[in-house]
Amino acid sequence: MAEVREKEERQGMDQGRETFRMELESRSENEEFARMTVAMFMSRMDPTLEEIDDVKTAVSEAVTNGVIHGYQGKEGIIYIEAAVEGKDFTVSIRDQGIGMADVKKAMEPMYTTDETGERSGMGFSFMEAFMDQVEVRSEPGKGTEVIMKKRIGR
Repeated sequence: MAEVREKEERQGMDQGRETFRMELESRSENEEFARMTVAMFMSRMDPTLEEIDDVKTAVSEAVTNGVIHGYQGKEGIIYIEAAVEGKDFTVSIRDQGIGMADVKKAMEPMYTTDETGERSGMGFSFMEAFMDQVEVRSEPGKGTEVIMKKRIGR
């Protein structure tokens, strides 16, 4: 992912929005902290309990994907950015892990690279079910970014 594009996008997130950023070590135990922190930031929008649960589930899935698939259990950083603009909530979960060659294939329900049988391959499907919009950007060897949007209080 090009640094110039990322810088431009971050600047765009800041204009007229309230933003939040954090970095976490890519450890499974940080998933709960990530989802709770994002939910607390989102609470300023006065969301329903259902909206909070939807976002928490989607964030949980995206962070878990970064830890399990992006870094494959190795050390790394999960980058989280969230923004509130009016009724629109945006959250980005990014890693600098192994990336994906075929995002479309990876987003198919039941598709998984996990050979242990512990993963169902439904992470992206859950993200799409609980958020209004999901965009995935990835490059092999450079990482993956999942950008999710939800309209709060329709």
